[in-house]
Amino acid sequence: MKFSSSFLLLLFAAFSARAQTSEEQLREKARRIHEKVITIDTHNDINVNNFTAQKNYTQDLDTQVNLPKMESGGMDVTWLIVYTGQEELTPAGYKKAYENAISKFEAIHRLTGEIAPEEIGLATTSQEVRDLVAEGKMVAMIGVENGYPIGTDIKNVKKFYDLGARYMSLSHNGHSQLCDSNTGEADGKWLHNGLSPLGRKVVMEMNRLGMMIDVSHPSKESMRQMIELSKAPLIASHSSARALCNHSRNLDDEQLQWLKENGGVVQTVAFRSYLSTEKHNAYNAAADQVIAEVGEKIGFKKRKWEELKELDDEAREAYSEKYRKVRKLAQPKLQKLKEKVPPVDVSDFVDHIDYLVEKIGIDHVGISSDFDGGGGVEGYNDASEAFNVTLELVRRGYTEDEIAKLWGENLLRVLDEVQAVARDLQG
Repeated sequence: MKFSSSFLLLLFAAFSARAQTSEEQLREKARRIHEKVITIDTHNDINVNNFTAQKNYTQDLDTQVNLPKMESGGMDVTWLIVYTGQEELTPAGYKKAYENAISKFEAIHRLTGEIAPEEIGLATTSQEVRDLVAEGKMVAMIGVENGYPIGTDIKNVKKFYDLGARYMSLSHNGHSQLCDSNTGEADGKWLHNGLSPLGRKVVMEMNRLGMMIDVSHPSKESMRQMIELSKAPLIASHSSARALCNHSRNLDDEQLQWLKENGGVVQTVAFRSYLSTEKHNAYNAAADQVIAEVGEKIGFKKRKWEELKELDDEAREAYSEKYRKVRKLAQPKLQKLKEKVPPVDVSDFVDHIDYLVEKIGIDHVGISSDFDGGGGVEGYNDASEAFNVTLELVRRGYTEDEIAKLWGENLLRVLDEVQAVARDLQG
């Protein structure tokens, strides 16, 4: 049977219109879901210089998270992170880290209490989250990345709790006085073979207070011992699936099973090198070449991460500001590069969510980004693009109830259970 060219054109137009209508319906469905559910990102780093009267999150700063970006992307809750890097286990090191941590607590309280109290509130319970969202406000919560700044004084755990911290990891990149870090895998050297005696006490104190224990940075053996000791569920605040990307920051299938049996949740992280190391490295190498060429014209040279760690906060921020300027200048070339060397994107991110859901169930998986700490993927590179995650989940057949669990309900459930354990222990 032969068809005329005009008939084929009409047929093609009909199919195109149907596809367009289907895509519009899909986006509309995703939009309705995204606006209805509570969206929570459990890991966003901060710089105290962005929490002043002159420069703060009410402005659309060159940060991946701020209030305009959260509002634009429909992001309800941001966990702002009190992070301190790992230094020597000495009184001087602990003192410096403690002061750094306090400055970040104060910055967050300044945002919610003085700078923008009408726009964003600080929450410490799931009910406070729901109440603030119902008022039409955005929500800040506080997590502590690295227990190093508590030093050897366990009373500091309660100090941090009283300042609003509702989760804490016991180590970061390097072994702390509390537990071994995942970074020990690189050289096979361990300090405690899991938890230290003080670390065990801190786990019990966190249970008593109602602070979630974060296992994203500690070693596998540290995690095993925490689960064995803890009376409450644990969280991995920003980790992905090791089966899909063999990085020590991700959780392997055995760890995932431990977390499921413990009743906890793993917050899948949109961090390129934790989602697809090979794809990330390929794009990064090509992008670095572009940035080097552009940077050379204005006297900028890209530093390695090992070099950046040696800089003080002021020098690191000055470097970061210049780096952002170079990237901005390089954007046209970088955009063209993506056609040849695709970067890690939202689809890669949701691949990890799919795997985790299949492995341990929808009730134990959540979402995080590590924005302003190295996180972000193509299509979800700042809080304004949060809808794209929901859209991809809808494309893959997730229901509204499932998306609500992934975006926040699972995390709030764990927080409720941790705080219920604390009430029992205190009672």
